[in-house]
Amino acid sequence: MQLSVVIPLLNEKESIQELYNWLLKVITSEQLTYELLFIDDGSTDGSWQLIEELSESNPNIKGLRFNRNYGKSQALNAGFLAVEGDVVITMDADLQDSPDEIPELYRLVSEEGYDIVSGWKKKRYDSVLAKNLPSKLFNAAARKTSGLQLHDFNCGLKAYRNEVVKNIDVYGDMHRYIPLLAKNAGFTNITEKIVQHQARKYGQTKFGADRFIKGFLDLLTIWFVTHFAKRPMHLFGTLGAIMFLIGFGLLAYLGIDKLFINTTARLLTQRPQFYVALTSMIIGMQLFIAGFLGELLQRTKNERPRYLIKDKKGF
Repeated sequence: MQLSVVIPLLNEKESIQELYNWLLKVITSEQLTYELLFIDDGSTDGSWQLIEELSESNPNIKGLRFNRNYGKSQALNAGFLAVEGDVVITMDADLQDSPDEIPELYRLVSEEGYDIVSGWKKKRYDSVLAKNLPSKLFNAAARKTSGLQLHDFNCGLKAYRNEVVKNIDVYGDMHRYIPLLAKNAGFTNITEKIVQHQARKYGQTKFGADRFIKGFLDLLTIWFVTHFAKRPMHLFGTLGAIMFLIGFGLLAYLGIDKLFINTTARLLTQRPQFYVALTSMIIGMQLFIAGFLGELLQRTKNERPRYLIKDKKGF
């Protein structure tokens, strides 16, 4: 199979049929062998029933239905595990991503050998204050932290080699950082392409303003996971040792000062430096213990499913 298109969705019944017709027109004109995989992330508006109808009319249509809403990252992860195409393209179901971009995205991966081609919505039709400006700040911070020079980390329209999606684990809200996850897995041939962005035609966005706060927190998480997930003691142990040594050094100085220099000075317990030193040592010990516990958890963790698939169609 040449092409797999993974489409996560939540309550997008109004747009599914139109998106399907558009995708079918583009893909058949390119004469590609394909599959369209719809991931229903707990829709309550009849989206799944429409996916079932499409699958019955076209054997290339597949669907996965979650038991409830688990989030876009879990939907993409389930889709990545199920796809079979040599090139995998992800896009949203709200018609803001244009299927007309698929042929060029497919060519960049299949012919030019890129691991990932990330879409860049250079011209956006979203609110400037609610989405555009926060998105620019978020992407600037992501570029600075990750070292990847992408303009639009959160664009849903991306193309991947099959090997990439089979070797990354998308969890939490990490769908924003799939290129970084791939980079950390050793897939470094990453580029971006300017893609057409369209105004939402039906319904309303499923993401609120809190997505930017979560995005920055996830950025810190992925930085920590990248550098210290396998060895949490390297971070917490180092910080703990530094704090403990600072406190111990200050306490030693106070003791020497009291015993040999200013023997008639006030008691150590009456000096604020004593409590600073004591607090520093306690914090250092706590950080060290946190690193030790992290090491134990790393060695004893038991992976559990992060989502429950209620129905399958077309498999």
